[in-house]
Amino acid sequence: MERRHADGSTRTFRHPAVSRRVAVQAGAIGLLGLGTNHLTALRGATAEAGAAPIIPRARSVIYIFLSGGLAQQDSFDLKPDAPEQIRGEFSPIATSTPGISICEHLPMLARRSGLWSLVRSLTHATNDHSAGHLMMLTGRSELPLGFDPSSPKSSDWPSIAAVAGALTRSTNNLPPAIVLPEKLVHTTGRVLPGQFGGVMGPRRDPWFIEASPYDPTAYGAYPVYEFDHQERKRTARDKRFQAPHLSLPEGLGETRLLNRLDLLNGLDQQRRRLDRDARTESFDRSRQDAVSLLTDARVRGAFDVLGAEPSALDRYGRNSFGWSLLLARRLVEVGVNLVQVNLGNNETWDTHGNAFPHLKDNLFPPTDRALSALLDDLNERGLLESTLIVMAGEFGRTPKISTLPQFYKQPGRDHWGRVQTVFFAGGGVQGGRVVGSSDKIGGYPASDPQTPEAMAATIYRALGLPATASWKDEQDRPHFVYHGEPIAGLF
Repeated sequence: MERRHADGSTRTFRHPAVSRRVAVQAGAIGLLGLGTNHLTALRGATAEAGAAPIIPRARSVIYIFLSGGLAQQDSFDLKPDAPEQIRGEFSPIATSTPGISICEHLPMLARRSGLWSLVRSLTHATNDHSAGHLMMLTGRSELPLGFDPSSPKSSDWPSIAAVAGALTRSTNNLPPAIVLPEKLVHTTGRVLPGQFGGVMGPRRDPWFIEASPYDPTAYGAYPVYEFDHQERKRTARDKRFQAPHLSLPEGLGETRLLNRLDLLNGLDQQRRRLDRDARTESFDRSRQDAVSLLTDARVRGAFDVLGAEPSALDRYGRNSFGWSLLLARRLVEVGVNLVQVNLGNNETWDTHGNAFPHLKDNLFPPTDRALSALLDDLNERGLLESTLIVMAGEFGRTPKISTLPQFYKQPGRDHWGRVQTVFFAGGGVQGGRVVGSSDKIGGYPASDPQTPEAMAATIYRALGLPATASWKDEQDRPHFVYHGEPIAGLF
């Protein structure tokens, strides 16, 4: 059938062809009493027999994404000696590492500088939100053929999360890669490219935990730090953070669940005699995933982030940033390999105007608290050495402060892909280091320039993927994972 969109374009939809095997498998899920939301596990049921082997898990990664673009000159690469129109309103403060200073409004991170390092020279060529998202979420500086800034395409590069989900195996039958607490959606409703499986196919999309309701009129760490860039009058909304509640369907206790599993095992034996191929094992793992989520109390408890101890909620902050990073720590602890945390919806960090009060009052406080709590938690639990934390946006901000009086009361900075600072911690990263530098106005790399490819390679190495790692498309063509070298100065 053909569907017409609001912009006048049309798109033809065809009913998907479902094989007998997939139909039987879907029915098996129904026997378990699981809802249709669990059918995403069937993405792996049709994997090609020639797919690249799954590589054992070595480490974990938490990739914190600051959609909108964090200003390097106002956060981790201040320029106090530059002219006023460049240096901005914030002053640097010393960290616990001699010679490293950061913004005065990040005091908790300053005290923990021995646990983290900075790359102040990451660069790419675009100032466009959509292109920047794709580059920094996929680790590819070159845009794919047919790139569309208004919509994800099947020809896009796969996201880092999609690659991690395809080539690593988690413990406890959990999805190897999870993105939370929301997809990145523009205020107009268009979905940002770079978040999905792309050329890998939709079955390789990462798992999304959509715990934050979409609200195009508000930004930041609701409910405490919610704001609007243009300070428009907004209708009050009751936004709730809704982490998934995992429980057995009503009337299906563990005994009945196990009985149904026995029935399924009997059906499986018959099915295997009729249909023996590699794809059977793929579905078995998918069914184990769904069962594990329901029967493992430790796994179920990891998702119940709002039910955490009051002291933990206070340390992370009782807001969407704090809840998201606490959930990420819990998921890593129970075996998820890569968790991408979007700290704020699309454009949350897009500080074209009113930049300094919004950073000072609404963005830095919850980020400083939640990220510091994450570092402390992982360190105290002995997990920091095996968990790499990366924090970046799609680009940095312009060296020169600008004003857009028709939209904003106060100044800010515009898009700037030529340089940004990326935050690294854990996963073998030596704390208290700075790799690379920007020039005296924070506009271009001055030394040791790094690329999205190098950042992605650093993540892949932390996950234990070898330099020869690859995956195969439906035409059995290999695609290599690495397109750059890990950032050596961090280790």
